[in-house]
Amino acid sequence: MHFAQYYLDCLSQASYLIGDETTGRAVLVDPRRDIDDYLRDAEAAGLRIELIIETHFHADFLSGHLELARATGATIAFGEAAETGYPIRRLRDGERISLGGAPGPSGVTLTVLATPGHTPESICLVVHEDPEAEEPYGVLTGDTLFVGDVGRPDLLATAGLTPEDMAGRLYRSLHGKLLTLPDATRVFPAHGAGSACGRNLSTETTSTIGDQRRHNYALQPMPEAEFVRLVTAGQPATPGYFAHDAALNRDGHPLLDTAPPAALTLDGALAACRDAGAVLLDSRPLAAYTEAHFTGSLHTGLDTRFAEYAGSVVAPGTPIVLVSEPGTEAEARLRLARIGYDHVLGYVPDPAAELARHPELVSRTRRLAAGEAPAGDAQLIDVRNPAEYEAGALPGARNLPLAALATSCATLDPDRPVVLYCRSGSRSVIAAALLEARGFRDVRDVIGGYQAAVSACG
Repeated sequence: MHFAQYYLDCLSQASYLIGDETTGRAVLVDPRRDIDDYLRDAEAAGLRIELIIETHFHADFLSGHLELARATGATIAFGEAAETGYPIRRLRDGERISLGGAPGPSGVTLTVLATPGHTPESICLVVHEDPEAEEPYGVLTGDTLFVGDVGRPDLLATAGLTPEDMAGRLYRSLHGKLLTLPDATRVFPAHGAGSACGRNLSTETTSTIGDQRRHNYALQPMPEAEFVRLVTAGQPATPGYFAHDAALNRDGHPLLDTAPPAALTLDGALAACRDAGAVLLDSRPLAAYTEAHFTGSLHTGLDTRFAEYAGSVVAPGTPIVLVSEPGTEAEARLRLARIGYDHVLGYVPDPAAELARHPELVSRTRRLAAGEAPAGDAQLIDVRNPAEYEAGALPGARNLPLAALATSCATLDPDRPVVLYCRSGSRSVIAAALLEARGFRDVRDVIGGYQAAVSACG
């Protein structure tokens, strides 16, 4: 068996290439949109990708099933409950997919498990290196089971499915399907730590059913009602682009454009923003941005969770002009494309030089030292996720998570000072840029965030 995990750190996303080296037949599970690595590795291993399996409609990234199908001729497959805008093969609960050459299950084999809960169409795939062996090699758990957590059940509230109903389905999928597998079965999830698809994901990218049975908080013995209460509470705020990506993954989307972004003069970039309704998105490191940036630009550093944060502060479909460190603009564009943000008009070459030449267009981020008291009438805003806020917050702080700030900032008074903080200072700078672009007059963030503020207070 050929088995490879591809882990994309910037999105905490995992995909899998599984093949039978005897027959050369292979499947690709949960591919990302840029597919060159898969094609290169399959060719090197002598494998033909015949089937592309999606464990569910992903919300946090734009999947590469359409790109891969175009490149290989492979069939796209989803769980039986999926309804799509393009032809698919529907996989039934209990169906066996054989990559061997003989009739019936032979060689490397995958068994489909319908596991609704995170989404109605969610499936898991049990991998058998030998279909006659008593124990499977492992199980690809999608967003049903993570290392240290389970999939969040609250992403489909707008579709009329309550978090409580989905959590009940998730409980039954876990206990009726996944936890019936032997303890030695390896667990290969679709996401790891940092993903907004759960709240307690581990930095480990693999585990076993036995380890999860013992250590995963959501798999401890408890009634279904207690499980529902536990997994519906304290989930991270949902980034604004999630619904957009889920719809594109379900209905179809244009294929990835791999052309490099166009270089724009500063005048051209500003004209694009004015005439096309574009935003300037500054992807430079935090220190460079806070020291000097174009007034009104948004920020999310390429050295952070760039795409996820961009999808939290830039509305889907908005044209974007990049302000990037020289040589990083292509990477920034690719990361945006991975979440379906394809409308990049171009980039500003050598932004440091342009900022130096045009001081009239430059702003600096106003910041508070960790021990410095905000103005008496300031609105103190904690932009961390709800679970972080509930674990401890600064006195008088109101929780408006970064992922929801683009909509919730309407509840703030733009004429009163605003002081923002997060855990360590990165998200608060992104939030400050958003509020300044929305016309807030006095916005500051706490250097070092909550951790530094608590330390400064002794």
